Amino acid sequence: MGVVNTSEALQRARSQDLDLVEVAPMAAPPVCRIMDFGKFKYITSKREQEARKKQTVIQVKEIKVRPKTEEHDLNTKLKHIRRFLEEGDKVKVTVRFRGRELAYASQSGFEVLKHIVEAIADIAKVESAPKMEGKTMMAIVSPTMHKKKPLGGAEKPPATTAEPKAAPQATTAPPAQKLEG
Repeated sequence: MGVVNTSEALQRARSQDLDLVEVAPMAAPPVCRIMDFGKFKYITSKREQEARKKQTVIQVKEIKVRPKTEEHDLNTKLKHIRRFLEEGDKVKVTVRFRGRELAYASQSGFEVLKHIVEAIADIAKVESAPKMEGKTMMAIVSPTMHKKKPLGGAEKPPATTAEPKAAPQATTAPPAQKLEG
């Protein structure tokens, strides 16, 4: 419409039963627009909702171990770490020390973390190297793959097209003969 007086712009907006909205207040002269402001707010909120839906949220899961954790328990923790990484989440591995264990923290803690990192090296990379914070040593690993598995669990194995086994055929022995003697 070009440059219009404010009162005239308000009259035009009221005659069309719409709102006069200031779009660029810092421009010289300020830029205004005649529109339905309620509808505009609704559309922008819907766009923001759609944008939030498409975002992927990466969680940081935490696994805690001790320097003297046995091999079987460590393997169980490794299975959990693998599952978290396959789901696309980061994992914070924490080694907690108590009492005299702190004296040997640099040896035993690094060995445990090194063992864990080597075991999951095929699906993860170290994002933050092992470091001490008080009585804990921690490292953060993140997945190398970026897709999440479906929530239904593991994929089904492909169906095989093997022929059905034939039923074994019964063999009958000839009847035993009586010997008279």
